[in-house]
Parts: sequence; C-alpha cells; structure tokens
Amino acid sequence: MGSVKDYFQSLGSGVLSLLKGMQVTGKEFVTPKITERYPEDRETYKWPERFRAVLELIYDNEGNHKCIACGTCERNCPNGTITIESKMVDTPAGTKKKKLDNYIYDLGSCTFCQLCVTTCPTGALRFSNDFEQSVFTRSKLVKKLNYLPEKPEPELTEEEKARLAAEKEAKIAAAKAKAAALKAEREAAAGAPAAAPAPAAPKADDAAAKALAAAKGDPEKEAKIRAALERAAALKAQREAAKKAEGDK
Repeated sequence: MGSVKDYFQSLGSGVLSLLKGMQVTGKEFVTPKITERYPEDRETYKWPERFRAVLELIYDNEGNHKCIACGTCERNCPNGTITIESKMVDTPAGTKKKKLDNYIYDLGSCTFCQLCVTTCPTGALRFSNDFEQSVFTRSKLVKKLNYLPEKPEPELTEEEKARLAAEKEAKIAAAKAKAAALKAEREAAAGAPAAAPAPAAPKADDAAAKALAAAKGDPEKEAKIRAALERAAALKAQREAAKKAEGDK
C-alpha cells in the first residue's frame, strides 16, 4: 500500500513541477523580445565605448602618431602579442633618434587586458570597438598597426639652426678655455715655466652673445649657457693667477 502512495505522491510532484515550468515558458511567450537585430542594425547601433575589440595606433588628422618605439607595451604584454621593430635615424640637428619601424600585433593571441594601453607613456594606443574581425586563416589576425608611412624628421628653422650653432660655439670656447687652464695648472705644479697662453677662441664673446640671444625666452637653456660662460671665466681667471704666481717666483 505504501508503494502505491509513494507512486502517486511522486506523480503529483512531477505534474506540479511541469506546471511551474510551463508557467515560466508561458510568461516568456508574451515578454517583449530584446534580441539585437544584428547585422540588420549594424549601421545604426552604437556599440559600447568600453568594449575592447582590436588594438590600434592613434593617428591624428595629419597622419602622425605618438609611438616612440620605447617597447613598454611589448614588455608588459603577458603573452607576447606585441612585437616592436625600431630603427635609428639621423635628425637635422646632427643627432641620432630611435623611430618606430614596424608595430606588429597578433589579435589571435591578445587577451584584451589593456596593459599596453594603460602603461604607454605617450598615450599612443587604444582599443577600438570594431568587433568584426572574423577571418579564415590565423595569419590574417597578425596586423601591422603603423599602416601609414613614417614621416621624415622636420627640417630645422633658421632660428633653431642659429641657436644650435651658437650653443656649439659657446661649448667649444668653454672647452678651449678649460683645457688651457688645466695645462697652466699642470705646468705650475711641475715648476716648469708657464707656456704662453693659448690664443683665445676667435669671437668667443660674439659666440656667447649669439648663444644667449638664441636662447632668449627659454630660461633653462639660457641658464645652461650662462653657467658654461661662468665656468670658462673662472678657469680663465685661475689660469691668469697661476701665470702671475709663476712670474713672481
């Protein structure tokens, strides 16, 4: 008798469970649908800005980017998604500068952690929300982000050329004065007659004036030039003092 009772109890609980399930299903039949109508609405739908789809370099309206090929993003990437290839170029100022050659990004291995974006010192990277990246071969997921040709270094203006020339002349004059003072010092310490002082650099005062004029408006550079001139004057005075002391002997 007990088994018959248990049978009907389980049968009743099963029917109740079925009715509850049908109740949930019935509600869903009359609930308004919120399914996105993709791809029909791809032209009008606004995708969330925070969605991370693919890494890209930020180019301005003139085709310039801020990447300096420092390699910070490559080092911070947890699974080697980024490869930075750089090159050294000559600048119009006569110095060397590292520039970006190739920025290689493997979308297939990216975890979208955004460490590359948050640690970039120049803010050159961002994630777009263009999620349509389906391809048939994995090799097509490897992208070159600097797709525009790299621009050459801008030519110096006449003012910049004059400033660099004046700074160079001031440094040469200061170096010559320092070398002459050190030579006089060594000769005085050795007890040998002081040699005739080296002729002053031609137009050293003019070079100093040009350097100060070129650095006008830039307090930092002006302070550096004045410090160099003061050191040169101090060395010159030291050389003359050593010469006078040798003459008194």
